[in-house]
Amino acid sequence: MPSTAAETGVLHVAVAAIVNARQEVLLSLRPEHVHQGGLWEFPGGKLEDGESVSQALAREIHEELGVRVSASRPLIRVHHRYPERQVLLDVWRVTAFTGKPHGREGQLVEWVPVEQLATRAFPVANRPIVQALQLPSTYLITPEPGSRQEVFLESLEAALAGGIQLVQLRAPGLALPDYTRLARSVVDLCHHHRARVLLNADAALVQELHADGLHINSQRLAQCSARPLPDAFTVIASCHNEQQLLQAQRIAVDAAVLSPVRPTASHPGAETLGWSRFGQWVERCPFPVYALGGMSGDDIATAQAHGGQGIAAIRALWPAR
Repeated sequence: MPSTAAETGVLHVAVAAIVNARQEVLLSLRPEHVHQGGLWEFPGGKLEDGESVSQALAREIHEELGVRVSASRPLIRVHHRYPERQVLLDVWRVTAFTGKPHGREGQLVEWVPVEQLATRAFPVANRPIVQALQLPSTYLITPEPGSRQEVFLESLEAALAGGIQLVQLRAPGLALPDYTRLARSVVDLCHHHRARVLLNADAALVQELHADGLHINSQRLAQCSARPLPDAFTVIASCHNEQQLLQAQRIAVDAAVLSPVRPTASHPGAETLGWSRFGQWVERCPFPVYALGGMSGDDIATAQAHGGQGIAAIRALWPAR
């Protein structure tokens, strides 16, 4: 992805989201006397002249925590303008390291479960990092349920048992009463497997059925003037161009799905973004973005290498039966 380290006045920072086997993230407390003092942060520091992000990450983490990074991947790039400075946070998810982390500069460090990150006070620029850590790399969009909904629910349970953690119940062919009945079963099933389910419906139905959030299609996105649900819910929007991504930013979504990245069987001949344009558009998004359109499990790493959260899909994530 393009680097903006040379932008005038931009502080380019390498940031480590260090995650252990218990799905806990290492946080450090900023000293009171520094910028954004007294807040929790993900460890890291600015790039020195001539350093790559990976070199700066390795150096900073060893200097701050006394550990050496052995496995990492890009997580998200966050552009943020504070009143006093503009920063680019180049965030990498660290999944393996050697040594025992400790505050070598006297700072307090603490392991915090991923699901509890929202209970800590972070600098504003860190909010997208929390969102990216709390979202999985795959987002299952359900196919039309058809007339045999028991078969649909069996397939969904198989997907959940296989590790799916985030589901969108998309069933535009169902009338509202039928969608509501199905959604009740889907919410119960997802929660039984400790997975989140977003409804592709009205926001009121999300709250009525105690679902975890809302998926907004591009038509509804254009009509939104504000975030449709409180922060306790997850809101994801479907986007197909830069204008829609900007609208998603205006209403403060938690994530977006950007499509079509590659050709799809459902829309043959449609213009596609390709990975290069996907990466360019994701670069300025202050939230995680999933790639959609012609995806397979093999595309997760490619999406992440281009700044994406991972992939969203129907066929690639729905069990064949």
